[in-house]
Amino acid sequence: MQLMLPTPNRDGSDSRRSLIFPILFLSALSFLLTGCAKPIANDFSDRPNVLFIAVDDLRPELSAYGKSYIKSPHMDRLASTGVTFTRAYCNVPVCGASRASLFSGARPGYNRFLFHYAQAAIEVPDVVTLPEHLKLNGYTTLSVGKIFHTPADSEYRAWSETPYRFDHHKRDDGSWSDKGWQNYITEENIAIAKTASNGAAWPWEKADVDDSTYLDGIYADKAIEYLEDLKDSDKPFFLGVGFLKPHLPFNAPAKYWEMYGRDQIELADNPFFPKDAPAQAAFNWGELRSYYGVPEEGPVSEEMATTLRHGYYACVSATDAQVGKVLDALERLDLLDDTIIILMGDHGYNLGEHGLWNKHVNFETALRTPLIISGPGIGQGKASGIVEYVDLYPTLVDVTGIPKPDHALQGASIVPMLNDPQAVVKDFAISKWMQGVTLIGERYFYSEWHDDEQNRTARMLYDHDNDPNENVNIAELIENESLVNELSAKLNKRLDEAYWATEVGSYSHRLHRNY
Repeated sequence: MQLMLPTPNRDGSDSRRSLIFPILFLSALSFLLTGCAKPIANDFSDRPNVLFIAVDDLRPELSAYGKSYIKSPHMDRLASTGVTFTRAYCNVPVCGASRASLFSGARPGYNRFLFHYAQAAIEVPDVVTLPEHLKLNGYTTLSVGKIFHTPADSEYRAWSETPYRFDHHKRDDGSWSDKGWQNYITEENIAIAKTASNGAAWPWEKADVDDSTYLDGIYADKAIEYLEDLKDSDKPFFLGVGFLKPHLPFNAPAKYWEMYGRDQIELADNPFFPKDAPAQAAFNWGELRSYYGVPEEGPVSEEMATTLRHGYYACVSATDAQVGKVLDALERLDLLDDTIIILMGDHGYNLGEHGLWNKHVNFETALRTPLIISGPGIGQGKASGIVEYVDLYPTLVDVTGIPKPDHALQGASIVPMLNDPQAVVKDFAISKWMQGVTLIGERYFYSEWHDDEQNRTARMLYDHDNDPNENVNIAELIENESLVNELSAKLNKRLDEAYWATEVGSYSHRLHRNY
C-alpha cells in the first residue's frame, strides 16, 4: 500500500498526496501514533535505500542544465530519470559549513557555520544529523570520500563504519588532518609541492593515467564494493559518496582534458566587479592564490583563466565518469528500483565572473547549485521552484518514512515537487557568507551585511528579470527605496533570535568528545 502523508501547501494548509514509496503499514502507523524521534524497533527492510552523491565545487554547468558544451552523459542520464532542480541553492557557499548545515537541517547563524572546517558535531552538538538519524532508525550508513568536510564530524555517531577516506589521517590526539588531498601525480607537481609550505603546486594537472590513479576513481571503486556487500542485506542503506573534483587543483586524467578543445573554451563575459556593489561583496578567499604560478593579487591572465576553465571542465567530466560507474553498479546489482539517488554540488563556483574565483561570496554564481533526485516513484522533469539545502533533511525523513528527529528542522519537505516537478513549496531561500546574508526570491536577490549589534553596514539588490548576471547593484537607487525596505523586512523577519544568538564550540571541545 501507499501511505498518504500531509504535505504543506504554500498557504500553510494541508493537502493529501500519495507518498512515493511503499512503506510498511505498521511502521507508518507507529510513526503517526507516536510522533517521536526515537528509534522504532520495526522491520525497515522495505524502506528505500539512499545513495547520496556529493560533488565538491560543482556548479550547475552540465548538459542537463542546458550547457551542451559540457560532457556529462552520466549525470545527464540520471537527470532524465528524475527531477532536476533548476533553482536549488546552498545555505553557505563553502564546503564544511554547507554540509554541516545540510546534514543538521539547521540554517547558518550569525556565528554558526562560517568556515570550510565547520563541523555539525561542534556547532550543533545536540542535533542528530541526517545519517545518524537514519542509523538510529534501522539504516546501515556508510561514507566514502568527502561527505562531511571533516571525517571526524559525527564520525562515530553517524556511520556504521569509519568513513572511508585516503586524503586524511588521524593525529595522535584523535583529531583529523588533511594529508595528500591535492593528489598530485606528475613529477613536476610533486617536486613543487614538496617545497611549498601548503603542499600546493600548479592549480591543475593533466596526467596520462587511468581513473583509479586519482582519489575519486578509488572512491568510486570503494562505493561499488560497498554496494556489492549491501546487495543482500536485510536492512536499507544510506551510502554517501563524496567526489573531490572539480575542487582545486584541477587534476584529471589526460583523456578528460582532451574532450575539450582549448580554442572552444569561452571566458566569463562579465569579468568585472558589479557596478555600485559594496566593498563587502568583493571578499575573495585566497584559495586559488595559494597555488604555484598564480599571482597573489589582481586578475589572472587570459591564458591562465582559459587553462583553469579547461581544467575545471575536465574534472567535471572525470567525476561524471565515476558517477556513471557507481550508477552502473547500482543497476547491475538490481538495486536501482529500491534506491533514491540524490546528486548535488555542495555550493556554486566562480570561474572568473565578477573577476572572482572559487566560492565565498553572495553572488548567485556561488549560491546556485545542481540538484538531481531520482528513484522509484519520483516524477521526471525540471523543477523551477526554489529549493534550499536545509530542505533535504525533512524530505528524506518523508520519503524514507522514518519519524522526525527531536530537533526542529528549518527546511521544508519538497516531496510535492518530487511527485510533481511543477509544484512550488516555497518562494524564498536564505544563503549566508560570513556576515552577508542573502534573501533569494522569485525575481530579486537582496543581500545585507550586519555588524555585531545587528546594524546593517551594506546592502545590494539585483533584479534577475533585467540583470540575471548581477552586473549592477540597484539597492541604492531612489526609485527602489520601498522595494528595498520591503525585502529588508522580509529578510530580517526570518533572521530570528536564534540566528543572532548562535555560539560556536571550541576546537578543544571536539577533541574531548567522542564523535
